[in-house]
Amino acid sequence: MKHCILIVEDNRLNRELLRDWLDAEGYEVWSATDLQTSYEAFAKQIPDAVLLDINLGKDDGLDLIAWMREKPETRGVPVIAVTAHALVAEQERILKAGCRACLSKPIDFQLLRAELDRWLENTKALTPNR
Repeated sequence: MKHCILIVEDNRLNRELLRDWLDAEGYEVWSATDLQTSYEAFAKQIPDAVLLDINLGKDDGLDLIAWMREKPETRGVPVIAVTAHALVAEQERILKAGCRACLSKPIDFQLLRAELDRWLENTKALTPNR
C-alpha cells in the first residue's frame, strides 16, 4: 500500500515540484493551498505525513500543527516543514511547534527522502486507529 502524503503549499510551482517528485517516488499525493483546504483534506482521509510550508500567504502553517495535535487521530501524523525560513532561531521555533523536521527551500530531495523514510517507518506506531 502506498503512503499518502499531503502537501500544504500556497506556491503553485513549489507544490507541483513536490507533487511530481513524490509521484515519481511512488507516493499517493494530495495537495492543499491553505489551512482551509488542509482541513478539508483531513476530513476525507488522514494522510501518513504532511509536507508543510510555514508561510501560507495569510495563514501560518504552524496553526495546522496546533489543530492536528488537538485530535487523537491526527496527533501522530508526522509533519515536515518545507520552508524558506533558513534562520536557526526560526527552525527551532518550527520544530518546537511540533514539526518532526525542517527542510529549507530549495529542497534537497535526498534529505526529504531520508526524512520521509525515517518518519513513515514510525507512522503506525505513532498514530492511533490506523
